[in-house]
Amino acid sequence: MNQHGPVRNATPVEVKQQLERGEIHLIDVREPAEAAQSRIEGAELYPMSQAAVWINDLPRDKPLVIHCHHGGRSLQVASALLSRGYSDVRNMDGGIEEWSQTVDPQIPRY
Repeated sequence: MNQHGPVRNATPVEVKQQLERGEIHLIDVREPAEAAQSRIEGAELYPMSQAAVWINDLPRDKPLVIHCHHGGRSLQVASALLSRGYSDVRNMDGGIEEWSQTVDPQIPRY
């Protein structure tokens, strides 16, 4: 895979299946206040505002799927990770908003 190419996307349904099988790390780049309102079980919170602290320390043992509220911040973080040598990084289409609509309507929308 070209690590400097465009970020690949994953649908919330694909992400749910991969998360259930333990195949990925789901990284939530929203802020703590957002995560307090709604969160995806199994997602690891790494707020984008603190990315300078953690950007080089994410696990490399499994593919990373990055998500936020709608997909904009996660796309920026995914691009930054690819530029830093992470090779298997995807952006979750539509963020937690899309997850709530297509995977789990119990997840509050905001």
